[in-house]
Amino acid sequence: SYIWIANSPEGTVSKIDTQTLEEVGRYQVRPQGGGQPSRTSVSLSGDVVVASRDGGVTKIFARPEDCPDVNGTPGLQTSSGAGDVLPWGEEECVAWYADYSYVSERAVAWTSGQLNPQSCQYEDAKVWVGATVDQVNIEILRLDGASGQELDKVVIPGTTGYMSRSPYGGAVDLEGDFWAVNGYCDASLVEVRDDLTYDVIALPAGLCAYGIAVDSKGMVWIGGYQGTTGRYNPEAQTWDFVQAQGLGIQEDAEGRLWLGAYGQNGVYAIDGQTLEVLSYTPLPTTGQSKGVSVDFYGYVWVVSDGGNAAVRMDPETFQYEVYSGLSDPYSYSDMTGWGLKNVSTPQG
Repeated sequence: SYIWIANSPEGTVSKIDTQTLEEVGRYQVRPQGGGQPSRTSVSLSGDVVVASRDGGVTKIFARPEDCPDVNGTPGLQTSSGAGDVLPWGEEECVAWYADYSYVSERAVAWTSGQLNPQSCQYEDAKVWVGATVDQVNIEILRLDGASGQELDKVVIPGTTGYMSRSPYGGAVDLEGDFWAVNGYCDASLVEVRDDLTYDVIALPAGLCAYGIAVDSKGMVWIGGYQGTTGRYNPEAQTWDFVQAQGLGIQEDAEGRLWLGAYGQNGVYAIDGQTLEVLSYTPLPTTGQSKGVSVDFYGYVWVVSDGGNAAVRMDPETFQYEVYSGLSDPYSYSDMTGWGLKNVSTPQG
């Protein structure tokens, strides 16, 4: 499996093998360069979409055999690592780019799609995107995962938060509905359903939003960087709180939530049922521990805010290894695809 981490100032995304800790590809995310990419989301087929904060969404194929020979040069031309970023139009593993001019375009999340039992491939997956063009309304887009074509858009007025950076993050639930949270304090949580109806939920006082995840039971978790971290029960419409301040957040297969510690170099483990803080582990991130993902072997990845490091930690022994080849990384989303797999119903 791979973890996909944005190198924001560089305008690229890194593809890192989660077993070997080797960077096996690095890709420019916009034709014109730049864009400040940040959030990444990985499909059940392994392909990534990258949202650029300055506008634009890019899909990149994970498997070389899926990359078409389209640039006129025989054979496949694609990046092999950090020192091998191919120019736009020469790189053949970029599947598509959807160009948008938003004030902020941060939240992005794949849906599962449907498993074709004949081909064993997932088909008809969609991409949810959250953005704002005017810092007043938020726009939720749904794109075709195969082509990048915009299928639907809903404009949602009246939400609150740091509107020039909202929605700040997003995730899908077991139904494929999109949950997006606006940034920071006094903010709104939004659920957009498949039929594009939506609900706006006010975050409780003292919960200042940063990261978001949906767990395997359908609970929505908000990493709170001041006061508390929150868990929302959509069925009961109630909130519970954890006395831990954090940023990126994701659940593992054992029902533990892993939360990047705000203002620190480390990660919390939280019992998803009892909300007990189980542990805090210091880690050698270069900058505070912002992004958290779980890979398909159960390791917890913690991505630095700046610097060059991503840390892979064994959740049982707390032993870790470090990849130090990034360029000012800035990602805290479903960087491996485990978050999507965790809320997907087995098919076939």
